[in-house]
Amino acid sequence: MAERHRPPADFLGLRAALADRLLPLLVGAMAFLAALGIAGAQASAGLAAHWQQDAATALTIQVPTPQAQDATTTTTRLAAVLGALAATPGAEGVQQLSPAAINNLLSPWLGTDTADLGLPLPAVITAHWAGPGGVGPLRAALQKLSPGTLVDTGALWTGRVAALTASLQACAAAVLVIVALIGAAVVSVATHAGLAQRRETIVIVHELGAFDGDIAGLIAQRILRLTVTGALTGTALSLPVLAWLARLAAPFAASTLSSALLGLPAPLWAALPALPLIAALIGWGTAQLTVRGWLRTLP
Repeated sequence: MAERHRPPADFLGLRAALADRLLPLLVGAMAFLAALGIAGAQASAGLAAHWQQDAATALTIQVPTPQAQDATTTTTRLAAVLGALAATPGAEGVQQLSPAAINNLLSPWLGTDTADLGLPLPAVITAHWAGPGGVGPLRAALQKLSPGTLVDTGALWTGRVAALTASLQACAAAVLVIVALIGAAVVSVATHAGLAQRRETIVIVHELGAFDGDIAGLIAQRILRLTVTGALTGTALSLPVLAWLARLAAPFAASTLSSALLGLPAPLWAALPALPLIAALIGWGTAQLTVRGWLRTLP
């Protein structure tokens, strides 16, 4: 008859002193929050990259006194600018805003009807730049045809979006650091509580000649198992939440939770398995430092 496998002897009574309920629950909550923080950082980076691409290629052209004659006196300034844009290879999606659209844009500052102002408003044209290099040659050509024409790019907005992305990623990094510090504090408190419960036993074993490293190793192994269990549970529970958030963010790209889960970005899939490993490292290291420091205080 095969001998049944027996768990290693618990000489210090750590299973009773370090229960397998509260610590895994708290570590699991920390891992859950860390997973959401990483996902938020990934989402903000992807969205910002999309915004930056759109803003960098956006063109806004303002043509003052659009119905006046252009520099060649053969057509209107507006017609000359539209013709030049149509002949420029890099200008795509050229569209003139209607007076109603311009009125809607200016109404928050100038009132409900800009026609009541009695001032000539410039014609506004929107486009996207897909040509090589910058828009300097295009700006010079339009100025030559229609002096006073303004060509604005999304460079200012691109810089602002980049700054916003950097701040969001810094906030996500700060959240992860705070979560790690809280996790280390939770492990330290749990270890101190276990040491207090088994103080007499540990003191006796220590006085009999047990090395500090051996005692710290036994306690750290127990903490390691508890933290890994909690981190795995918290990471697993974050997956359906992340899939649900992905489905809300892209309702037409993923029709089910499973497809939304598979559609999560690859960097996020690479980061999630690291959470239990990081939790294990924090738990083991914190337990080692806590126990060794406590043992040094013994007479």
